[in-house]
Order: sequence, then structure tokens, then C-alpha cells
Amino acid sequence: MTRRNASLTEPQYFILAALMDGPLHGYGIIKAAEQATDGRLRIAVGTLYGALERLERAGLTEAGHEEIVDGRARRYYRLTEDGAEALSREALRMQQAAAVVTAHSRNAKAAPA
Repeated sequence: MTRRNASLTEPQYFILAALMDGPLHGYGIIKAAEQATDGRLRIAVGTLYGALERLERAGLTEAGHEEIVDGRARRYYRLTEDGAEALSREALRMQQAAAVVTAHSRNAKAAPA
């Protein structure tokens, strides 16, 4: 994902989407992604933190403040400006890709058999 226009994986996409409304900690990101996909996408903890590390290296997220909850550190992540732009580009790319299939499906139904 070092290229400027590289597409995001599905977990990366929903991790970034979860951060659109503001910073979240890991469990909050997992729950937001699960809710956004009606439970279809369940991001494992290992997958989440590996993806967050890659997204942070790419400049799409940043680790923010930490707090201690029940004796454990809880780190919050936020979407960077580059991350918001990458998310918008990916949403547009997926919309354009879906339009190809949708148009094809409409044309196939309209064609006489």
C-alpha cells in the first residue's frame, strides 16, 4: 500500500471507515466494522493490529492518546488527511466497479431472450 493509488483490503477499508467519526481504540474499531457490515466482517485482533501498523506506516492512520482502563493501556487511533483521501478514492473505485456490473445486469435483463 505504499503506492499512492493502491487499493485497500476489505479490513483496511472498514478500519479507516470506522475512524471517520473520530478516534477509536482497537475494540471500538472492531465493533464499528462489524456493525457497518451487519456482522459479515469480523476483524480478528491480530488482523486489526497488523493492519493498523501498515496503515500507520503508510500515513493513513495515527496512534493518538492512551488511557489506562482496568489496568490495561488503551490506545486510540485516528484517521489522517491522507487516510480520508485514500478512503474516498477507494469508495469511488468500488462504486465505479459496481456500476459496471449493475449496468451489465440491467442490460442483460432488457435484452430479448
